[in-house]
Amino acid sequence: MRAILAGGGTGGHVIPALAIAQGLVESFAGEVLFIGTGRGIEKRLVPSAGFRLRLVRVGALKNVTLATRLKTAVELPFAVWESWQIISEYRPHVMIGVGGYASGPAMLAASLSGVPTLAFEPNIIPGFANRVLAPTVAAAAVHFEETGRYFRRFRVTGVPVRKAFCEIGPRGVSFPPTLLVFGGSQGAHAINQAVLSGLAALQAKIPAIHIIHQTGESDYNEAQAAYLEAGGSAEVYSFIEDMPAAFARADLLLCRSGASTVAEVMAAGKPAIFVPFPRAADDHQKRNAEALERAGAAVMIEEEQLRDQVLVATVKMLLDDPLRRGRMAQAAQRFAHPRAANEIAKMAATLAGVA
Repeated sequence: MRAILAGGGTGGHVIPALAIAQGLVESFAGEVLFIGTGRGIEKRLVPSAGFRLRLVRVGALKNVTLATRLKTAVELPFAVWESWQIISEYRPHVMIGVGGYASGPAMLAASLSGVPTLAFEPNIIPGFANRVLAPTVAAAAVHFEETGRYFRRFRVTGVPVRKAFCEIGPRGVSFPPTLLVFGGSQGAHAINQAVLSGLAALQAKIPAIHIIHQTGESDYNEAQAAYLEAGGSAEVYSFIEDMPAAFARADLLLCRSGASTVAEVMAAGKPAIFVPFPRAADDHQKRNAEALERAGAAVMIEEEQLRDQVLVATVKMLLDDPLRRGRMAQAAQRFAHPRAANEIAKMAATLAGVA
């Protein structure tokens, strides 16, 4: 079976796509080709994972300047043409769109070529490309039941995450109470500033607290200095290589609510305080966090409300209440899908007529 995975841009797109590709190889002896752009992280991650990558030229349409939108509008027909050429050469049995710049043109070209298409949508509200192409795709693999209303056929598969997240056991009663703070590989400046600003109050309210903080490169020196000055128990990193191990040591997480982060939190069964990135496309991080908050699996604090007093009070409330954290963990695990990559690969194989 030959498959194309199209899209990328961020790790949130590319890392699940690589897991799906691996599932196709392992379960269906799949031959996999990626279509991406030269500006996305796929240019580095896909070849290093051992997969072939073809590039098309296309930019963003959402949350960009008028000049960028006009440039992208001019590039789009060429990107569809380039994608069609790749499809004609490779002759795939199925196309999987994972979102991001290249996904739209490639999925459109596949539909026009008669190639069955599968949309992978990890956010509660589909991204721009998947919303536009929803009427044309043969099926969709989604994380949330609510997302299915945008597609004619769908299946709740969840988002592929590393196996290590699924193997994290319950934390139980622990000492010291541990808070893990992170905001993606680049960090989250607003979260960093709120934690540092409220650090003294946090340590005063919870004297035994231990904080593990991934800051990103840009805020690392400031954070390191602040923790040294404050004293107390803390570990500060610009980047945490073994994030599943950090999850396992934490009683509570403070983080963004992008699709991949949400999937990891759910797989690990960890109570979390989500601070959605307010400038995410279509405000999808807020929608993700709201869905988990409604289910009792998380607490959401919007960035504009992320003041010292609110943050400290929320962290203290949750660290002081192990029963509530236990209920949140159980609710989170109901959204976990440890076999997501295999389920999505099987959907693709079914569309390709080999399963």
